[in-house]
Amino acid sequence: MTAEENTDLQSARRTLDKEIEALRMMENGLDNSLTQALDLMQKTTGRVIITGMGKSGHVGSKIAATMASTGTPSFFVHPGEASHGDLGMVTPNDIVVAISNSGETKELSDIIIYCKRYGIPLIAVTKNANSALGRAGDVLLKLPDDGEACPLGLAPTSSTTATMVLGDILAVCLLERKGFSKTDFKQRHPGGKLGAFLQKVSDLMHKGSEIPLVSENASMQNALLEMTSKMLGCVGVTNDNGELLGIITDGDLRRCISPDMLGKNVSEIMTRNPKTTTPDILVAEAVNIMNNTGKGITQLFVLDDNKPVGIVHLHDCLRAGAA
Repeated sequence: MTAEENTDLQSARRTLDKEIEALRMMENGLDNSLTQALDLMQKTTGRVIITGMGKSGHVGSKIAATMASTGTPSFFVHPGEASHGDLGMVTPNDIVVAISNSGETKELSDIIIYCKRYGIPLIAVTKNANSALGRAGDVLLKLPDDGEACPLGLAPTSSTTATMVLGDILAVCLLERKGFSKTDFKQRHPGGKLGAFLQKVSDLMHKGSEIPLVSENASMQNALLEMTSKMLGCVGVTNDNGELLGIITDGDLRRCISPDMLGKNVSEIMTRNPKTTTPDILVAEAVNIMNNTGKGITQLFVLDDNKPVGIVHLHDCLRAGAA
C-alpha cells in the first residue's frame, strides 16, 4: 500500500467514525419529542411539508420523497420560493417540518411566521434548542451537536447524515403506525426494478387456453403434444374435478425416455405434489420458490382451490425484470 493510499484510508475511517459518533449521540438523545412529532404527522388531515435551505434543503427533499413513497403525503417547499408565493401551497390542514442545523437560517423566517399566523403545527429540526427555529417549533427534534466530519468543521457532513437518518426514522415509524403493506408500496412504485419485484404473479401468469394441461387418464403422447403446443416446458396433470395432481417437465421426459414411453399413462411419469403458488403472491416470492427447490425448477402452476388458474415461467419473470 502506498503512503497516499494509507492516508486516504485513514481519512475515510476518521470520517466514518465521526459520523457514527453523531448517530450514536442522536440515538442516546431520543426522547418523547419523537412520539409527539409522529402524533402530529399521523393525525394531520393534510400533507407533511418539509423545508430547509442549502444542504438541509437537499436532505429535506429526500425525506419528503421517502415519506410520500411510504404512505405519508409529503412534499418539499424551498424557503426562498415560499417567500415569493409558494407559501400558498401550505394549508391550515398541513404540518411543516423545518430543518436548519444552526436554527438561525434567515430564509426560514417567512415560513415560520406563516405557520404561527395560521396555526400550522411546526416541527423544528435543529441542533440548537435556543435558536429562532428551536424556540418557534411546537416540537423540537434535536440534532446532535458534535461538530462535522469535515476537518475544517465547516462542510455539512455529520449533521446532514444525522438529519437524513432522522428523516428515515420518521418515515419508518409512520409506515409501521399505518400498517403500510407491500401492496401499498407497489402502488407507489409501478416502475423500475422495485416495480418489477412488487408485481403479483397474477400480473404475469399465462391463463386460460395458454395453460398446458392434460387429464390423469391421458397418454404420454397426448401430454407431449400439449407440452409442445404451449411451449412452457411442462404440462400439468389434473383429475376429473380439475385439481392439479402432478407435473411433467422437459427434465422428466429426459429422465424417463424409453422406446415405450409414448404409450405410457401420464400418471406413471408425472411428479406428484409439485411446487405451486397462488395468484396473489409477489413475483419476487415466486422466483424465490423456483430458485430454492432442490431441482431448480423454472415453472410454477398457479392454483386457486387446488385448481390451476395460471402458470408462471422463470423467463416471464426475467423479461419483467423481477429475476
